Amino acid sequence: MCGDCVEKEYPNRGTTCLENGSFLLNFAGCAVCSKRDFMLITNRSLKEEDGEEIVTYDHLCKNCHHVVARHEYTFSIMDEFQEYTMLCLLCGKAEDTISILPDDPRQLTLLF
Repeated sequence: MCGDCVEKEYPNRGTTCLENGSFLLNFAGCAVCSKRDFMLITNRSLKEEDGEEIVTYDHLCKNCHHVVARHEYTFSIMDEFQEYTMLCLLCGKAEDTISILPDDPRQLTLLF
């Protein structure tokens, strides 16, 4: 992967986990052809391992097909929560947990 093509390597994206797409605001331009254009997504794969979905793909320069970054997104269900993670040189790192219950038990206030 190419650290010269991005403004910041693995930026912290908080809870924004992308299953597809590219974070173009972090794309500085291709280090090989010096162009700043849209990205191609190639080698997309979806695997399931032990109840976890793993999506991976490559971000490529649209003009010269230079590999800018490898993207990994995961989704799993743990107890009563959906868990999402993302790790990518271009798109950044993020994780999120969402309750599958109508009322999130983490948000309930104690009555005592």
